[in-house]
Formats: sequence, C-alpha cells, structure tokens
Amino acid sequence: MKAKTSGGSKGGPRGAKGAKGARGPRGRSSRKSGMSSFFRRRVCRFCTDKVKVIDYKDLKTMESFVKERGRIVSSRGSGNCAKHQRQISNAIKIARFMALIPYCTYK
Repeated sequence: MKAKTSGGSKGGPRGAKGAKGARGPRGRSSRKSGMSSFFRRRVCRFCTDKVKVIDYKDLKTMESFVKERGRIVSSRGSGNCAKHQRQISNAIKIARFMALIPYCTYK
C-alpha cells in the first residue's frame, strides 16, 4: 500500500509544475524567443553628473520623473540609484505640497 502525501495532487519531486519544468502550459519556453538574455544596466544620471542635492524648484527635472497621471516613476523605470530615487520622491512630494506640480490630472 502506498503512503499518501500531504501535498495532494500537486505533490511529487517536481512540485506543482510537474514534468514540464520551466516551460509554459503548451510546452513553450517562458522566455520570448526574440529577447536576448543580456540587459544593459541603466546608470543613474544624477550619479554621472555628480549632483549632490536634488532641488524641488527644478520643475523640468521633476516633471521627467512624474507620469502623465501624476504617479512617481519607479527607480527601475527611471534608472536612478536608491539614494537619488529617495531624493527625487521627496522633492516631488514637496513640489506637490507647494503647488508647483499637480497631484493628479483630470480629463
């Protein structure tokens, strides 16, 4: 008699994926065929320019890090390092409070 595993029908040495491994439900690889495996790392533009402090009054810089609907662009999207991303988000919040940048846009 076989011992019942606590995992139910998803149990086994390979877990929930079964024998398919890293492939999708139709046997295709999960990676797109046209994409290469190498991505170029974005460099923080404030680090390259050696900017010490990000000023909330510099609206052109602030608006390039705010999306059309008013959301702050993430560091992954903008390419900023963590230090400058924190400074940018704080500067945007101050500029919003001072009514230099709108909180959101209405259509």
